Amino acid sequence: MKNTINKYVFRTLVAGMGFMSFSCTDYLEIEPVSTITTAGFWVNEDNANGALQGMYVRFRDQAAYNLFILGEARSETLSYGLQASEGRERYFENSLDPNFAGPNWLRLYTVIHDANLIIKYVPDIEFGREQDKNRMLGEAYAMRAFLYFTMAKTWGDVPLVTSPTEGYDAESTFRSRTAVGEIFAQVKSDIERALELLPANDALGTDRAAWSAAAVNTLKGDVYLWTGKVLGGGSGDFQTALDALDQVAGHAGVGLMEDYDQIFRYDQKGNREILFAVRFLDLESGTNYNSELYIRDDQIPSATSEEVRETIGTGGGLNRWAPSPLLREAFGDADQRKDASFVSIFLESEDDSPSHYASVVRKYRGFVDPSGRRFIDDIVIYRYAEVLLLKAEAKNALGQDPSAEINQIRQRAYGEQYPGHAYIDAGQEANDDAILRERMLEFAFEGKRWFDLVRFDKAFERVPSLQGREDERHLLLWPISLGTISLNSKIEQNPGYGN
Repeated sequence: MKNTINKYVFRTLVAGMGFMSFSCTDYLEIEPVSTITTAGFWVNEDNANGALQGMYVRFRDQAAYNLFILGEARSETLSYGLQASEGRERYFENSLDPNFAGPNWLRLYTVIHDANLIIKYVPDIEFGREQDKNRMLGEAYAMRAFLYFTMAKTWGDVPLVTSPTEGYDAESTFRSRTAVGEIFAQVKSDIERALELLPANDALGTDRAAWSAAAVNTLKGDVYLWTGKVLGGGSGDFQTALDALDQVAGHAGVGLMEDYDQIFRYDQKGNREILFAVRFLDLESGTNYNSELYIRDDQIPSATSEEVRETIGTGGGLNRWAPSPLLREAFGDADQRKDASFVSIFLESEDDSPSHYASVVRKYRGFVDPSGRRFIDDIVIYRYAEVLLLKAEAKNALGQDPSAEINQIRQRAYGEQYPGHAYIDAGQEANDDAILRERMLEFAFEGKRWFDLVRFDKAFERVPSLQGREDERHLLLWPISLGTISLNSKIEQNPGYGN
């Protein structure tokens, strides 16, 4: 009850500051009945906790759909489903333009605004325990770092805003884009500040729905691998990434789940593999993106085998897009990740050979209650398998043998059949190919693949719709929507997408 009240107060505050909050959750739709001034709000620890909750709620709104779009939709893992795609094919066909540009950055900046408010006002609030204040500030710095990292990977140069926008004036409201190198300098600075503030050896417990030192060190490894490869940071960045990831690998209370499928289940929230996940709860949140990757009951043909029917269970959502043939064929039958990630329906054709009818993503399939299937599993931002494969990538970039980390992933994936799938160091180029393939199988439908392809510089080689378009390097960045540009005359379009 206390958290609900705090969230309502925070909703009232941001409305009074002229800041618009977006959410699909019911309690954030309540219209404010009063205006609370900034000075009147940031006065005690309860107020600050309400603001922190508000930051995570607005971040959940983005994790429900947009982070998946930005991180996966343009890769080779998705294709047409049974339902009308309603334009989603523009992503995996890579035909985006300023009129159909995908998610914009507006709502990401609303979460950055939340973080900026916390960073500005919380230091002056008296807390019962100083470590609670430090933890809150560390989470805000971590959130800001992650969001700028996501935007820089997506659009390149973006406006850099590190102070809350309070009131309106043209100079502070309308900002031009900041060079991507400066954005990454801010990201790295925020990461270091977060690590200074968050307890280094914190027992993660069973929640894991907030930023922690372990999650931030994983982010650090992710960031430095990106700057090492994409921005030319080289071996210095790779070593920094490896050092950060080693901090997580040695953390008590984290490790791989034995059963891959259980990582994502509603009744296994905060399990030992999770480092940071976005919390979705019954009666509190809307559905996540897997609702567009499942299948309605009336679209399951009567000729579907009983085994597949049992695997699908109660239908739900809309099959607007689905695993691509390329991804489906990449999984071997011995790989337990295959059945945990998707199931395919095959029907007999006229020549009695099986014909593919549809595929259904099961990774975030939710649970079933009397109202139907509920797609409210937590969306994972970072988990321990990511630490292992990022470590493998950093080690390989430094000329070290990455096979130990690759094989930890494969041991879980293949179980008793692992000996036939053990990996042996085959040199940097072959190792990179193996790591990139392992990441596709391990993180399918988790919003990772597009950024992986860009980081490894393999997008034009691996994505069918980009093959033969190697001279269109501008496609590695997303277009900026005309709507975004119309709101700020200082924003210029990314090269290659017109005016």
